[in-house]
Amino acid sequence: MDLSPANRLEKLPPYLFAALRKKIAEKKAKGVKIINLGIGDPDFPTPDPIVQELIRAVTDPEDLNRHRYGCDVPVSDLTRAVKDFYRRRYGVSLSDEQIAITSGSKDAIVQFCLGILNPGDLAISPQPGYPTYNIGHVFCSANTYYLPLRRQNAWLPDFTEIPPEVASLARLLWLNYPNNPTSAVADLAFFQTAVDFARKNNILLCHDSAYSENTYDGYRSPSILQVPGALDTAVEFYSLSKGLNMTGWRVGCVVGNASAIKALKLVKENSDNGMLRAIQFAAVKAFDNLERLTQPINEVYQRRRDMVTAALMRAGWPVEVPKATIYIWAPTPGKYNGSSAAFAEDILEKAGVVVTPGRGYGVTGDGFYRISLTYPDEVIREALERIVEVAGQ
Repeated sequence: MDLSPANRLEKLPPYLFAALRKKIAEKKAKGVKIINLGIGDPDFPTPDPIVQELIRAVTDPEDLNRHRYGCDVPVSDLTRAVKDFYRRRYGVSLSDEQIAITSGSKDAIVQFCLGILNPGDLAISPQPGYPTYNIGHVFCSANTYYLPLRRQNAWLPDFTEIPPEVASLARLLWLNYPNNPTSAVADLAFFQTAVDFARKNNILLCHDSAYSENTYDGYRSPSILQVPGALDTAVEFYSLSKGLNMTGWRVGCVVGNASAIKALKLVKENSDNGMLRAIQFAAVKAFDNLERLTQPINEVYQRRRDMVTAALMRAGWPVEVPKATIYIWAPTPGKYNGSSAAFAEDILEKAGVVVTPGRGYGVTGDGFYRISLTYPDEVIREALERIVEVAGQ
């Protein structure tokens, strides 16, 4: 039987990292030694206290529910740990109705869209930006208006650029700070402006805070929920993936507007069965000790950040030193005439190095590329030498 897929799938752009993986596989098949700096997946282990708590919980003979569906036997202490963390870290008080435990952020973004958007609805997404926002819209047969982020505005959106007719129709607006891919940061004054805009136009703000714990030089990222009244008009997506080297564990939460959280929970109840209890117990350990456990992780990333930016500057390529995230967002060298695709293809072909072209995050990302810091120091160092040798000619 020749089965045609749903029409909505035709609207999906090629998934950025799937395309990268394909190119990498092709090069490896030809015997090329590839160094991949394209994907942000931590290269060193989850902190030991979290791992040990997982082992304890999954082998606990007293917990007869330890292998059952996580949704049927949830660990109530996990919701408590999220509350304590938000109160401790941000001074934000949350109720149970304002918290949904999720399998990381990526799944939650799509599930959230399914709970909020109707076919034909309009949602606003930043560009350059994380592709999954638009993917969530596509799965709902909703439409996307792209809000440009520009270097001259420190990669923050200018809400006055949104046409009145778009603002009046939009159901939700995505923000992401610290930002992927640009590594830009936002302060509470910006979040206040965003909340004011959303309240004026009856738009739900969705803040993706996946990189909130990867910060340097004394900087600490705020929560959008710290803005007075934000709990009425915003939700925040929080993930343990990047801050604690837990990408494969799939643990996170969405917190904020109770009506939106209720919709997300309803989608989850009908589409997934929660996470293993042992992972939930480990997540409690993570939230309760988060600040202490992230410090040594960030020391590694800060060292790598400094190594990368110093090498690029020595090559004569200007680059901003980011205060947050696990990425370097850098302008393409001059000889590529602002084409991130040309740069990425050239160093893959001639140097065997993979970086993420900014064009993959949208048209306003062109002219930049992203380097991930989630690789061993010696690997990054060799990749930089190869890049400079090819692109600096």
